[in-house]
Order: sequence, then C-alpha cells, then structure tokens
Amino acid sequence: MKMKKITAPTLPAAMNLIRAEFGSDAVVLSSKTVHTGGFLGLFKKKQIQVIAGLDETHAIPAAAKEVVKEQKREEGPEKAGDSFKHLEELKELKKMVSTLTNQSDSKLKQFPLAIKKELHFYQEQDFDESWLFRLGSYLYGLWEKDPLNIDLAKKAEEYLKEQLTELSWGSSFEKYIAVLGPTGVGKTTTLAKMAANLVIHHNKRVAFITTDTYRIGAIEQLKTYAKLLDVPLEVVYGKEDFERAIEKFQDYDHIFIDTAGRNYRHSKYVDDLKDVFVFPPDMQCFLVLSITAKKSDMQQIIDRFKEVEIEQFIFTKWDESQSAGPVFHVMLDNQKGAAYFTSGQEVPEDIIKASADSFVELTKKSGLT
Repeated sequence: MKMKKITAPTLPAAMNLIRAEFGSDAVVLSSKTVHTGGFLGLFKKKQIQVIAGLDETHAIPAAAKEVVKEQKREEGPEKAGDSFKHLEELKELKKMVSTLTNQSDSKLKQFPLAIKKELHFYQEQDFDESWLFRLGSYLYGLWEKDPLNIDLAKKAEEYLKEQLTELSWGSSFEKYIAVLGPTGVGKTTTLAKMAANLVIHHNKRVAFITTDTYRIGAIEQLKTYAKLLDVPLEVVYGKEDFERAIEKFQDYDHIFIDTAGRNYRHSKYVDDLKDVFVFPPDMQCFLVLSITAKKSDMQQIIDRFKEVEIEQFIFTKWDESQSAGPVFHVMLDNQKGAAYFTSGQEVPEDIIKASADSFVELTKKSGLT
C-alpha cells in the first residue's frame, strides 16, 4: 500500500490533494487538527492533517472513499508503529464493509465507511436490515454536515432509545402477578427475584401459588425460594384449587403465580392454562421470553397468548446471548415494553428494571461480549 501524510488548511483542500496524488481510489485512514508554523509557540496556524493510502492489490468499495474516523491524538511526530496500526485498522474496516456488502441486494452498501462501521455493530446483534437502513440514513444526514466531529456511536444510541420511549416500561405491581411463558426461560427464578425485591426492600407481605405440576422439581424449586423468603406457598391442580388459594391469600399485599412451562407454540397448552387459571381484575400477566430465542419463535408464542391480556414482557438470559436485535423488534412490532431484564441465576441480584435506557446499556454490553 502507498501511504502519504497531507497537511492543508481545510478538509476539502486536503481531499483535493489526496485525489491529485492517488486518484479516486484513495482512502483516508485518519485525520486530525494540527498547528504549524509560528514563532516561540505563538501565531501557529490551525490545519488539517490527513493520512491517506492507496491499496494497489484490493479494490476499495466506492462508499469507503470517505473520511472514516477522526483520531484525537496528542500533537507530535508519528510513532514508528503508526503505519502498521493504520494497515491493521484498514483490514478490519474492509472486513466490516465485506460483511455489509456481501449480499448483492443489500441497501447498506451505499453508506460511507464510517457509518457502515456503526451499522456493523447492530447487524452483529441481529437487527433487521430494514431498520439498519433507516439508522444508516439518519446517521448519514448528520454525518455529511460535520464528518470530523460527529460521534456516530452516540447518535446511533440516541436513535435507538428514541424509538423505545413510547413503550410502557417497568410497571408497578398489582395484587396478583402471574408469570407465563415456555419451558426453560427461567419463569420460576424470575418470579423469585421479583418477590424477593418486594419482601427485602419494600417489606411487603407476599405469597406464592404454582400451577406447575408437570415439571420434575418445579414445586421443590419454588418451595426452596418460599422458605428462604419466609412466604407461604400453595400448589394448585385446577380452578377450584386456584380459587381456594386466592381466598386464602386475600390479605396479602402481592400474590405471585408461577405457571407450567409448556410448548406454547401449540394452542392446546394455552387452553390448558386457561382451564386452571382464574383471572381476577387486578391481575397482571407478564410473558417471560428468553433473549436466546429467535424472533420468529418469540412472535409465535406471543401470538398464542393473544387471548390473554399480557401487560409487558420480561426478557431473560441476557448473559447468554449477544443478540439484542430480536428483543428490540419484538417490542416494537407488538408495541409493548418490558418490565424486567434478567441476566443470571442469583436471587435477587440478577434482575434489572426495564427502561429504554437500560435496554440501550444492555445492547452496548452485548456487543462487547
């Protein structure tokens, strides 16, 4: 690769010199503001210093012929290892471009490389391409006004958060709280975390009811949590048992209801659930879904529960996946927010009250794993 450092009064002037030197296939590796000339440290001129290169062995996509990143470094001479660092950075950026442009019909290939880098972060987390294109268009509108000074990562986070602010988040609890959802998503542990918070931090009187008589060890697991929290537990097998338990616990502040985990892609199991349940007017139903599930699987489960009034989602297992995109799209598609996010087995620690802010923070952490 041919590389050259060019200093000019303005960025456009520097770009003109680059094109004159390397032609239209040049790529800018870095740019920064420097001060030159002067006398005894005074009267220095502010200029733009750009390092550009021409890869003679690999074609650079047209969209990559743009400023990719402003590197804010201390003023001074280039270190000996800088050229190698630039080459390595270029290879990594090319890899990202390749990921985003491999599909011939991808609309994302039209964006400048700096924006593709941000889109790559969200693409790795399985955000839909149509949403990535809207994000890219939004970022491009900001980037073209001031390509050197814009913080694209921050602007992308703001765009993500803005789309979530209209959803409902982190509800306060009614008297009856039911957790519903398929096998293996962590309903019982999540229920225990919510109950423990009310008992330990808010001094509430809490009781447990479980309808999960199918899974081996399910009752024993909830009995263990009940004993640790010193709260009563009733096991129910049908509507009559359920009504008796509700009557028994009528003086308690909150009654948490654990349900059997079944394959709720089949409507039969939702009907079975309704055969056992009584739905008091002050009951909240939370649908618990795992972030490790595919978006289509989550949506199919949600569709099965259309006849049940689901207040909000609870998304579990954030520590087991780096794909926040399906969760985002499920919430947006159904116009329903989340009450909690969970990430581990510790009770009551591994639970976060859901909000647009906490979703963005978890998305950032997921992208780093």
